[in-house]
Amino acid sequence: MSAGADDPLQRLLAARDRPGRLVIGLLSGTSADGTDAALCSIDGSDETTRLTVRAFVSTPFERPLRERIFRLSQADASELCDLDVLLGEAFADAARAVCAAAGAKLEDVDLIGSHGQTAVHHPRSAGRLGATLQIGEAAVIAERTGRPVVSDFRVRDVAAGGEGAPLVPLVDHLLFRAPGRKRALQNIGGIANVTLVGDRIADIVAFDNGPGNMPLDAVARAASGGLEAFDRDGVRGARGAIDAALLAELHRHPYLALPLPKTTGREDFGKDFVYPLLGRYEGRQDDLLATLTRFTAEAIARSYREVLPALPDEVYVSGGGALNPTLMRHLVELLAPIPVQSTSALGVDPEAKEAIAFAVLANQTLFGAAGNVPAVTGALGPRVLGKISF
Repeated sequence: MSAGADDPLQRLLAARDRPGRLVIGLLSGTSADGTDAALCSIDGSDETTRLTVRAFVSTPFERPLRERIFRLSQADASELCDLDVLLGEAFADAARAVCAAAGAKLEDVDLIGSHGQTAVHHPRSAGRLGATLQIGEAAVIAERTGRPVVSDFRVRDVAAGGEGAPLVPLVDHLLFRAPGRKRALQNIGGIANVTLVGDRIADIVAFDNGPGNMPLDAVARAASGGLEAFDRDGVRGARGAIDAALLAELHRHPYLALPLPKTTGREDFGKDFVYPLLGRYEGRQDDLLATLTRFTAEAIARSYREVLPALPDEVYVSGGGALNPTLMRHLVELLAPIPVQSTSALGVDPEAKEAIAFAVLANQTLFGAAGNVPAVTGALGPRVLGKISF
């Protein structure tokens, strides 16, 4: 291929000099409830990164696809292959939808960063080989959109001896640091994770600090016969009774006592964690949901006391958990007098934050800049993340 005007690589590299280049971030979280897409206008890279969100769209998966994703741990190679393509199509649809929401043309987008859907994550901290697999075929996204796609962000960090997660901490530092302040950026998606940011990148401390919405969503689905994908407005968690004995039992989960670096996922807090509890609490699902909601908040607060080197000056919550008033009420109580707010106080939609993060990480890849923080993931050093599909 010649290096002329029609060379896709040259066109992509030219985007580095374009002010306000358009980058889409795509994500399907560990709750597997749908696609999140953020269209961002980005200038600079690394410490000079500046970002404006043009639009954010969250599209629920149709129930049959959602149920197939929930069964990923039992999927054979044929099912995994099919889901890889189906999710690629869903992500391409999400890219088109977020452009439509912003009134932007898809052909004006410079780059798409797709995290994909995590199918398997075997971190070294759990004594495993160190392997991670995200699906949602980037070639399908590139073919359907005509845009270059950065995908497979986690595997390079894993190859370099890291956990492959969390990756959002770099973005938390680039976008949300404040001079002289220690800020905790607490995400509560399918899994809960926190980033403590200070003035310097060397100040970052980040890790997964327990279950997030994953077990809560599973109980809400069971309690509603599959009609409710999550505990909307925390209603079930608010009306149920917290079981103190179960709460004490949950705090004995071995993940909570692991040293850093550490990450977790469906392997620790998915069906093997929830289904036995559902069997014990048949007919009392609201009590179980109330207890798990409190446990999620207590695990977060416990990690602040036991793992963070210093308590933050302020806490900003993102992810679906920020929209659960019951969970947020527990956090405010447990972390007082530290102020706890949604990231909306920073001008960022709490549901959009992780999709925004993968737009920024794709932008880092465009500039050949590192996307990981080795002190957080345990990798041997900074690495440029992702693979590019044209």
